[in-house]
Amino acid sequence: MAYIPRLKEEYKSRVIAALKEEFGYVNVMQVPKLEKIVLSKGVGAAVSDKKLIDYAVDELTKITGQKAVSTISKKDVASFKLRKGMPIGAKVTLRGERMYEFLDRLITSALPRVRDFGGIKATGFDGRGNYNLGVLEQIIFPEIDIDKVNKISGMDISFVTSAKTDKEAKSLLTELGLPFKKN
Repeated sequence: MAYIPRLKEEYKSRVIAALKEEFGYVNVMQVPKLEKIVLSKGVGAAVSDKKLIDYAVDELTKITGQKAVSTISKKDVASFKLRKGMPIGAKVTLRGERMYEFLDRLITSALPRVRDFGGIKATGFDGRGNYNLGVLEQIIFPEIDIDKVNKISGMDISFVTSAKTDKEAKSLLTELGLPFKKN
């Protein structure tokens, strides 16, 4: 028997039924689902020090359990001393089992480690059913060893769903366990 992540099992058993009841979906295929999670990290100081990109890729790989890739600039920006083709960040896209595993670790162990945590803001929706969350410190993840961190930096986490509206996406993410702030 193959391993199935806890949140994927919960989505199939409980979340689909709850969303069908809340929005009156007739077919199971109408129920929104989480398609992918993208973690990205911009490293502006990488213009002068190329090693910082390697550190960022390594940290994202440790956090997600999947190899991260460096992102490169698309154009020249003279004021930033940036040339086209220079590495300026790192990103990783999670789908399937790894996506649910990362989401579970984010909800149960990483977000509670944020100082003065009272929930995440509900203002990060883009109007098309996707949610963006900014993390200020990478050290909230238990996979990162604080002693080996050379610079504290943040990252962006994007949750891409198949929901048509922000209300549907918020209900989906709330059912999956993301702790949104109460208004």
